[in-house]
Amino acid sequence: MTVAIVLLVLGALAAATAPRLLSRADWPEREPVLALWVWQCVVAAVLLCCVLAMALAGSAAWTEVRGNVFAFAPSGVVEAYGLSDYGHWAGWLAAFLALGGVWTAAMLTREIRAARARRRHRHAELLVRAPRLPQESVPPGERLVVLEDARPDAWWLSGAEGQLVVTTGALRRLKGRQLDAVLAHEQGHARARHDVLLHCAGALAGGFPQVPVFAAFRDQVHHLVELAADDTASRRFGRLTTALALVELNEERGVFGPGTSPDGALQGRVHRLLDAAPRLPLARRLRVSACALLVPAVPLIIAFGPGLHALT
Repeated sequence: MTVAIVLLVLGALAAATAPRLLSRADWPEREPVLALWVWQCVVAAVLLCCVLAMALAGSAAWTEVRGNVFAFAPSGVVEAYGLSDYGHWAGWLAAFLALGGVWTAAMLTREIRAARARRRHRHAELLVRAPRLPQESVPPGERLVVLEDARPDAWWLSGAEGQLVVTTGALRRLKGRQLDAVLAHEQGHARARHDVLLHCAGALAGGFPQVPVFAAFRDQVHHLVELAADDTASRRFGRLTTALALVELNEERGVFGPGTSPDGALQGRVHRLLDAAPRLPLARRLRVSACALLVPAVPLIIAFGPGLHALT
C-alpha cells in the first residue's frame, strides 16, 4: 500500500508545484523548445503516477487484474508489494483512477473530433475561396495557397494535405525576406507538429480544469510554440526581419498602438526578438534535459523498486 500512496502523493506534489517552479524560472523564454520538453516530462510524470497507482490498487482488489499485472513476475515479487495488506478501499481507489483514465480518453477523443471538424470546415472554406484548377495535382504538404484578402495574414492549415495559406494583403505588406520569415514560422509549426501538442494540452485542461499543472500546461504550450516558431524563422532570416514581419502582419489590428493592447503576448514576442537574451550554455541545456527526463523516471523507480529489490 505504501507504494500506491507514495505515487499519488508524488503526482499531487508535481501537479501543484511544477507550474509555480516553472513560472518563476528565467530561462523558458530563452529556450522554448527545452521548456516544452520539461512541461511534457512533468505532465507525463503526473499521468504515470496515476496509472501505476491504479495498477497496484487494482491488483490488490481483484485477482484477475493481479494476474495480468504480475503475469511474468515470480511469487516473491508479488509478495514484496504486500498487496494482501491493502484495505477494502483499494477497489474504490482503482475504480476512481480508472474513471479518470476513461475521462481523459473521452476528452482527448472529443478534442480530436472537434479539431477534425474545424479542419474540414476550413479546408472546405478554402476550396471555395481558392478552388483548385482542373487536373491540378500537388504533393501533400507542399501547396502554397494565396487568398484574395486585404487583411494581412498567414497560417498553416494542418491535415493530410497540409497547406500554407497567405493572403494578398500579407504579400503587399511584407517586404523581401519578411515574407520568407513568416512562411518559415508557419512551417516550423508544421514540422514540429505543434498542433498535436496543443490538442493534448487542451484535452487535459478541459477534462481536469481544477488540476493546476494541466491548465498551466495548456497556457504555456500556446505561448511556447509561438516562441519556438519565431526562433525557427529568426535562425534562417534574422531576428530583426522576423520581428518586422510580425509588426507588419498585426499593425492594422491595433496591437502596437498606444494604450493597452489586448494581445500583450504578441508585443512580448517582438520585444524578445529585438532584445534577444543569449541562449543557455550547452552544458546547462543538457543538465536541464537530463533532469526533466528523470522526472517521469521517478514514478517508475518507485513502482518497480520493491519488485527489483525482491529479485536481488
